[in-house]
Amino acid sequence: MQKIDSDYWLIEQDRGNLTVSYRLKEIIFSEKSTFQHVMIADSYDFGRMLILDGVVQTTALDGHIYNEMISHVPLFLHKNPEKVLIIGGGDCGAAKEVTKHSVKEVHMVEIDELVVTACSKLLPEVSGNLSDPRVSFIFADGIEFAKNAELEYDVIIVDSSDPEGPAEQLFEIEFYQHLKNALKDDGILVCQSQSPLFQPNITRKTFNSFQELFAYADVYYAVVPTYPGGFWSFTIGSKSPFAISNDPLPDLGTKYFNKEIMINSFQLPEFLSEKIKY
Repeated sequence: MQKIDSDYWLIEQDRGNLTVSYRLKEIIFSEKSTFQHVMIADSYDFGRMLILDGVVQTTALDGHIYNEMISHVPLFLHKNPEKVLIIGGGDCGAAKEVTKHSVKEVHMVEIDELVVTACSKLLPEVSGNLSDPRVSFIFADGIEFAKNAELEYDVIIVDSSDPEGPAEQLFEIEFYQHLKNALKDDGILVCQSQSPLFQPNITRKTFNSFQELFAYADVYYAVVPTYPGGFWSFTIGSKSPFAISNDPLPDLGTKYFNKEIMINSFQLPEFLSEKIKY
């Protein structure tokens, strides 16, 4: 945080190569949890935003893009999703999108309860003030939960932070193997796999891991202005074939996601395919 003239700016360093600065209106919430510093701030261009250890995670302006794409794509690819597991996702945005479907159970495993509490109350544009009896919050380490998961899930969504520190393990093949074991035979696993522009090595590594573990694997993307470079990738894997149905999709009141977006998101620009798949 830096004061320039009479304005406060959040200055975020990305990989030591890029600086992104946000002019802020006010700090709404700021507290240190057992795991990290949690902040909710109101910015001029992006509205309210969740900031963890000085890094912007999601914003009121475009958080819906990321959360709609990480949630609705796997849920519509599955023929009958009833039980869903979310690893991470403390802003509650993914869980909010999942509850738009007729699922029966949603288990959300988030290590930091303070993130959930803050976002539920102070970031309604993302969390939707989530209150749904189908959602069970489990405040635990997602890696340890995955190792011991006994329930079989139809869809597993990994909404993790950047691969730094403890979160690095969320991008390792051993973690994906545990999650694969927790899937039903027709289950689908999806995870965010970073910027294919600035971190193609991570996107490629994730895709390679999914290819090794699953019979079917692919990468799709969305444009999320908050994240450096705009392009953001998601990697998806399944034990059995998945395909986009020819039937029209129901209207879920989404702002970004629709059937055409879903279809086209798998059509990677050639330069991204070269970075990730070849």
